[in-house]
Amino acid sequence: MSDEVKTAEEITQDYTAMGHSVELINGIIDGSEMSEDNAADRQDCVNRNVEHLELMVAKDYWTTEDMTAVNAAITAGKAHTAS
Repeated sequence: MSDEVKTAEEITQDYTAMGHSVELINGIIDGSEMSEDNAADRQDCVNRNVEHLELMVAKDYWTTEDMTAVNAAITAGKAHTAS
């Protein structure tokens, strides 16, 4: 358990950054992001962003933020294999 204390503004910034990771993961999976990059680079990006989301969603400072899209992106990202 973390003793991390964040201001409301910092929490908002973290949640916004998580949204960017969600968009990137979903975009790589649907082909709208990084389509010119090779499969290994796309997979590495998905893996890094999934790891980031897993670390962030586990933080104990969240209140009423909706993590539905975050959890869906984690699941989709873990199931994804770039080709």
